[in-house]
Amino acid sequence: MSDFPITIFHNPACGTSRNTVAMVKAAGYQPEVVQYLQAGWTKPQLQELLNAMGARPRDILREKGTPAAELGLLDPSVSDDTILDAMTQQPILVNRPIVVTPKGVRLCRPSEAVLDLLERRPASFTKEDGEGVRL
Repeated sequence: MSDFPITIFHNPACGTSRNTVAMVKAAGYQPEVVQYLQAGWTKPQLQELLNAMGARPRDILREKGTPAAELGLLDPSVSDDTILDAMTQQPILVNRPIVVTPKGVRLCRPSEAVLDLLERRPASFTKEDGEGVRL
């Protein structure tokens, strides 16, 4: 196990998620990459991540490309518990990537947000779309 363990809850179909994984690796880390669409979520797992982020389920609810609207989850009166239940049943409802390091837990959108969670940064990094990242 690394002295600085990193876990990335990742969706390989997402460019932001792919850039985050690549940026962490470019900094010299070997993160544990969890493909959460396959692994799924448990309610306690999500609650623990949310508590560490100081966030609520709505803060990590993905709307684009998900059934969030059809399920009525965008209504402000929907409870946190209802959103968490939906996220465990349909993992695509969780926005990504969520990164866990000894420095904290964060939804890394944009991908550069991961830099605040690392002890070291890559010497340089260019996103897959060609955009350079200021380090």
